[in-house]
Amino acid sequence: MKLDKDIKKANSEALFLVSCSIDLFLRFLTERSVEVATGKKKKMVKLNHLRTAVKRHRPTSDFLLDSLPIPVESTQSVARSMTDRDRSRIVADKSAPAGTRRIDHFFRKPLNEAPIKINDA
Repeated sequence: MKLDKDIKKANSEALFLVSCSIDLFLRFLTERSVEVATGKKKKMVKLNHLRTAVKRHRPTSDFLLDSLPIPVESTQSVARSMTDRDRSRIVADKSAPAGTRRIDHFFRKPLNEAPIKINDA
């Protein structure tokens, strides 16, 4: 919240509520992913289990499914020569609803930023 330029001040109670809601959301996703993994008789939760759990819960899939990476197993048969950058570009090409930003824009490195020079003196 503090990194967002649109938010000038954040109340400590608001930060606490946001952190609690994130904790609940992550617990929910974890529980659903574990259910999917145990349903497939697996002992480890993998990305495809998370994707399946998100697909099964409609409100979560509306905003989160496009941001999750595509599992490697499903893409190997489709295009073996596709690079990671091409895979992320497929997800990035989908437009976000008006007034929102995609989460991957936050983590993307600026392309035109000059490298930092250090003077050894």
